[in-house]
Amino acid sequence: MSETYRSGLVAIIGRPNAGKSTLLNRLVGQKVSITSHRAQTTRHRIVGIHTTAEAQVVYVDTPGIHRGESDKPLNRVMNRAARASLAGVDAVVLVISADGWSERDEPALAAARQAECPVILAINKIDRLAERERLLPLIATSRERMAFAEVVPLSATKGDNVEELERVIVRLLPQQPPLYDAEQVTDRSERFLAAEFVREQVFRGFGQEVPYSVAVEITEFRDEPKHIHIDAVIWVEKEGQKAILIGKGGAGLKEIGRRARLEMQKAFGRKVWLGLWVKVREGWSQDAQAVKSLGYGEDG
Repeated sequence: MSETYRSGLVAIIGRPNAGKSTLLNRLVGQKVSITSHRAQTTRHRIVGIHTTAEAQVVYVDTPGIHRGESDKPLNRVMNRAARASLAGVDAVVLVISADGWSERDEPALAAARQAECPVILAINKIDRLAERERLLPLIATSRERMAFAEVVPLSATKGDNVEELERVIVRLLPQQPPLYDAEQVTDRSERFLAAEFVREQVFRGFGQEVPYSVAVEITEFRDEPKHIHIDAVIWVEKEGQKAILIGKGGAGLKEIGRRARLEMQKAFGRKVWLGLWVKVREGWSQDAQAVKSLGYGEDG
């Protein structure tokens, strides 16, 4: 291995729905973090690993940092996870929208200012700008807010200028051997990813009808000779939410299962048999013990 090989940890932070998970998936080259148009999709820190002949970048995706700790134990866990992701990293990527700075960006900016490493500003969603000339004033005002190591306009969805962001990141990493095996793209288990894929489809299909307090628990994950057998429970807080997810004649739940199964098969490279159930656990997102039992807060 070359003596100039670089590797290190990079945290991706920003307000909810800034496009952090989409950017992470683009940087890694495959899906390791779920996305939807709904804010606060990401609840756990997700490690995505991108390895090349010259460098290995270990990315940490975070829940969106929002103002205040909130009374909900789930929100407190998510804010702690986001801030904990900045400890010990070699660089931070702060993601904002090309629409410009807003009050919702301030908590993430404040966290970036406390980071003890270089901070790169990624101005995302430039593909949505009707006039690209608006970028220059935004870049100028952004530099006044903080001494960013670099400002990179990009589109995570289209992939525009993402390679430039990668080059900037690699330049900031220390010269050292890789931290993970070259074949590894995440430190998360297939069991964990399976739950995330189901939750993603709940948000994508029922983002308006079902509140944020939805959790997915994998009750069975079994490697069979010809397929992976997975049983999962979707936890909601009210009977009405259960009825919405199941749908008429079970159509809603079947569609969630169909889409989630396709994502799993794509990620795992094997056929998947998926069984889904919807159950009610009243007030789980406001019960600290319930939040912990459903797997939140275990990694910071």
